[in-house]
Amino acid sequence: MSAVSDLLSNYQHVIDDLTLVTGTAGVFDVVVNDELIYSKAETGRHAEDGEVLRLFQEVVGPDVPLYGT
Repeated sequence: MSAVSDLLSNYQHVIDDLTLVTGTAGVFDVVVNDELIYSKAETGRHAEDGEVLRLFQEVVGPDVPLYGT
């Protein structure tokens, strides 16, 4: 599943805005509330399945339930 699908499937009730911005040279950065939570340039690899979702969960905290629960 893609990072966008993961986020929207699980946190659509708390995401006010989600923007995909095209870049060059395979840029893949995920920013939440002005905080960089994942960068392909920093890790040297693409995010693994579920990795962006896990990082997002750390940012929103354990008190925010998954959508539909």
